[in-house]
Amino acid sequence: MKWKTSISKADDKGNTIRGYNLEEMISKLSFSEAIYLILRGELPKTNESKMLDAIFVSCIEHSVAPPSIISARTAVSSGNPLNVGVAAGILSIGEHHGGAIEQSARILQQGTKDADELVRQMKEQGKRMPGYGHKVYTTDPRTRELLVLARKYGIYGEHCRFAEEIESALENSSGRKLCLNIDGAIAAIMSDMGFDWQLGKGIFIIGRTVGIVAHTYEEMTREKPYRRVEDSDIEYDGPEKRDFEV
Repeated sequence: MKWKTSISKADDKGNTIRGYNLEEMISKLSFSEAIYLILRGELPKTNESKMLDAIFVSCIEHSVAPPSIISARTAVSSGNPLNVGVAAGILSIGEHHGGAIEQSARILQQGTKDADELVRQMKEQGKRMPGYGHKVYTTDPRTRELLVLARKYGIYGEHCRFAEEIESALENSSGRKLCLNIDGAIAAIMSDMGFDWQLGKGIFIIGRTVGIVAHTYEEMTREKPYRRVEDSDIEYDGPEKRDFEV
């Protein structure tokens, strides 16, 4: 059985990606333009590549705390090479870390287009709306910046408007501010750019991998081997010492 792909072809005549010669792409495309091409199959307009640049920058790094960074640094502190650390970091990205972009984009693309009705449905089902709320921000500054750029580049459309309507509907329903966070903003913008919701995690992974590589390298070159949790940070809550019954 043949493995079919419409993405690329590599043979003795050269490398072709989505119909374009790779050697020509090297001098003519930026990294984000090439990413857009390989994901979407067509070259982006200037505004689309600039928007994609901004999205990647917005999720490139978020300090040591996220699971992807802890996992990467722990893996290489055990004596593994850089690629193992990066793989460990990427493998830790899931529904609760990086997954909200995909979850939110799916709802924006497939769910009802009435914000109040959507919030009511989510509430009845005991679910929270992904892409909203933040433990620190009442207004996510990264979201604000991305939406400014989305308007500037002419990307802002029905999904971005709907995302902001949901923010208002959530506040009306709960009585407290649940801001449209960076995940929800990326979900809305990528939806207005025509990306399928199933690429949500992929877009996050592309941007965050750079930060994972940086942290992995720093752990390898600056920290002592065998990173472990401090005893003071461990709390045992199991049964007290007990004897075997004879």
